[in-house]
Parts: sequence; structure tokens; C-alpha cells
Amino acid sequence: MQNGIYLPNGMEAIQAHYTEFPLEEFNQNPLIQALPPLANKQTIIRKLMVKPIYKEEDKYAESVYRLHMVNRLYQLFQPLPKHVDVWNMIHSLIVQGYMARNPFDKKYKQYINETGNEIINRSFDINSRRNFRTTAGCGTFLGFSGMGKTTTINRILSNIPQVIIHNEYKGKHFNQIQLVWLKLEAPSNSSLKALCLQFFMKIDEILGTNNYKKYVSRNMSVDNMLPLISQVAHNIGLGLLVIDEIQHIKRRGADQIMNFFVSLINTGVNVALIGTPGAYRLFGEELRITRRLTGNSEIIYNNMGFGSEFKFLLESIWNYQWTQKFVPYNEEFAKVIYQETLGISDLMVKLIVFSQQTAIETGKEELTIELIRKVAKEKFRLMKPMLDAIRSGNPHKIAKYEDIRRIDLEQATIPTSKPTISSESKKVKRVKSNDKIEVNEKVESPGKKAKHSKEYMEGDLRFLLQEGVKNEKSPYEVLLESEYIEDVEKWIRVNVR
Repeated sequence: MQNGIYLPNGMEAIQAHYTEFPLEEFNQNPLIQALPPLANKQTIIRKLMVKPIYKEEDKYAESVYRLHMVNRLYQLFQPLPKHVDVWNMIHSLIVQGYMARNPFDKKYKQYINETGNEIINRSFDINSRRNFRTTAGCGTFLGFSGMGKTTTINRILSNIPQVIIHNEYKGKHFNQIQLVWLKLEAPSNSSLKALCLQFFMKIDEILGTNNYKKYVSRNMSVDNMLPLISQVAHNIGLGLLVIDEIQHIKRRGADQIMNFFVSLINTGVNVALIGTPGAYRLFGEELRITRRLTGNSEIIYNNMGFGSEFKFLLESIWNYQWTQKFVPYNEEFAKVIYQETLGISDLMVKLIVFSQQTAIETGKEELTIELIRKVAKEKFRLMKPMLDAIRSGNPHKIAKYEDIRRIDLEQATIPTSKPTISSESKKVKRVKSNDKIEVNEKVESPGKKAKHSKEYMEGDLRFLLQEGVKNEKSPYEVLLESEYIEDVEKWIRVNVR
């Protein structure tokens, strides 16, 4: 590490080097000037890219070694447009959060001193910021399980120095340890106290302090910990607090933890929340919370559609083949792999890895359509119900698996003939066998002449209803057979027991 130094506890840090930015407001704050220069798209891609070790002659090595070489594919990180968006979100949060936290600003120093006195006197009020207007915010990054959210965040954070040591700034004495970012995991039991203690433990681990011992020994309540967390964050110049796996937060403790995040932001601490679509339920119940927790950026990362992004990533993976016969990429392979993985990047890599290993073990030494289908059937057996739910486009089935629920209204273009719900169709509500269902275009009974008959494409929910009318089936029967709803009587029998 350039200008690398070591803290007393052995952790590595860097000596502050101050960059002159084109923006004048950046050049008066040492916490901003010590950060790496802002990067354009090309630089971001270059910094995020990770290529596995690959040599042409490796394909001639013994099969027992090539089986392990294929595992190198797991190291591949191919930057995509969404990764650039997340990079910009993280860097923007850090920089903007420091704008109001200039250590040489008199009002900011006054705020820190007053807050310290209030904590000592136990008169701290989270809503009292008369002399301090925070520029802190929150970003959210939610997406399908298996799309590499945690890997993306880790790649981005690895390009940002975590600990910076300041000694002198523009000829003035400035003795400061700056913790640029801190990453925690949301507790699975939704315990706010566990999250607070994790905060102190991580800081002690990185900086060699004794905050955990100091505050745990007093058996402090969460209400007493909040001002201390805020004060510690300001003292160490914390730029961004990243909370991963926020879908673990259960409804039982969600309100308290979400209010805790808002309170941190109000005191000047930036927050980034990472999770699966299962975390989306935590937002939206209260405007104040939603406004603050999605105020800076909200990035949604669903599974990829069958388009340019998917094909670009697949071609990048496809270039690494350790089988003796290299098979060129073509559209047929792309269609099959999309059908088997549905654009989930983790499954794409695993399917190519497993397929190559099977080809090497069996001595076939090449990738084929039949081999890929067979491997997917064997290796993805446990995931089949989830993948089938996505393929169906049936929101009732998808709702059973929160980690794969699409947050927006876009539908993945899957090269298959199975029906999916059209975005133009009305939402299906719970129905009983005698209920009537209306769609945008009224479906007339067989004996009556349709005034405005319209043919729908296969895959449109209204197409199924029209076919049901032709076959003299009720809307309830059609929806039940297509598995868009459950059998009400069966549900009642199970639950009455």
C-alpha cells in the first residue's frame, strides 16, 4: 500500500495525501481532500475488474489439476453498468457526508463540543441541531440473491482506503484518525443492541480502541448508546456506515432499527443499506423513514433480462475454458444458459464451472448444449422450485421466495413458451369459486356476440381467461389450473387443523 503505515494493533493504514479538486468546496476540508480522486467510467471499470489466472497451455495439464483450475472462474468480476452506479453512489455518500463535517469549521467544532457536554449531562436530544445542518444521507442497494451485491460492495470498498492518518494540514497541526468506511451485518434477530455492540466491536478491531469494553461494562441501554455512537463516529471521522443483509431484519424489530438509521443520518453519519428484495417491506410504511433512507440513491438489481447485459457477461465467462477443446460462443448456448439460470450471475458462473468439470471428468473435454442441460438438472435440483417460480412469472409463486421477488414492474424476457403475467393485466386478487373477474376487455360468454372482441398474445393473463371461456371454464378454474391462486378449500382444510 502506498504510504502504508501500521497502527499499534497491527492494522494497516495510509498517511493522508491531500488532493486538489476542481471543486473549491472540497479543497477546504481535509477529510475530503484525503480521499482518492474521483474516477470516470473507464477508470471505475478498470479498478473493479478482476480476471482469473488463465493460460492457454493450462488446457493440456492433467485433468486432476484442471478440475481445480476451473474454480478460478469464481474469482472473475466483470463490471457491468449497475456496478458503476453503485460505485458512484458509495463515493457520493462519503464525499457529501463530509461536506458539513469540516474539522476546521467553527460551527462544526462547536456542535461536537456541545454534543459531548450533553452526553455527559445526559441531556442529549437527537432532534436538536441548532448549529449543525447535516449533509449526510442514505443509499440503498437491493437486488436478487445471487446477483453479487455483497461482492460488488466489497470490490468498491477495497478501492477506498479504510483508515487514513492525518498529522498536518496546510501548515496547521491536525492529529486525526479518519475511518472512511465501516461495514456491518444486520443482526438476524433484529436486535438493535446487537447492532450497536457490533459497531463498537468492529471499530475496536480496526483502530485498537476499547469502546466495547467501556460501554458494555456499563450495561448501557440502546437509547444511551445512540448519542455515543454518533459522537464516536464524529471523533474518528467515519465517512460511511454500510449495513449488509438488511433483509434479516424482522418486522418485530424493524421500526426501532429503521428509526435508528434515520437518527444516525440526522446526526451526520452516512448510511448505505444492502439487501435482497425481502428488505423492501421495511420501506414505505412511514414517509419520514422512507424519505431519509432512499434520499440519496436507490439502486435495484433484479435478475438480468435476455439482452445485451446478460450476453456481455456470459461472453466474458465463456472466454475461460479449461477443457481441451475450446467451443466458440453462440446464440444457442446463450438461450440455453439463460433458460437454466434466468440471468442470475452467480448461477451463470456455477453452471459454466460445473459443466466444464463434468466435461473434464467424463473425458468429453468440450461444452455442449446437452451437457449444460444435464448439469443444470442435476446441480440445480434444490433451486428448481425457485427458478420455476421466476419462469412462470406468477407473482403468487414468486411471493413464496422473498429473495427473488422483482421490485419493479419489468418482466425478464425469457426465451420460453411458458405464460407470464402481462404488465398490462390487472392484478389478480384472492377469489372464491363463485366470484367474477373482469379484465380490461370484457370476455363475453360463448352464446353472446362480443362487442369488442380482441385476441391476446400467449403469455397474457387475459389470453388464459379467453381460453377458459372457450372451454367453458370459470375464471376461478382457469386461475387454479394455471397455479395463479391456491385452492381455497384445501387452504381452509390445512389451516383449520
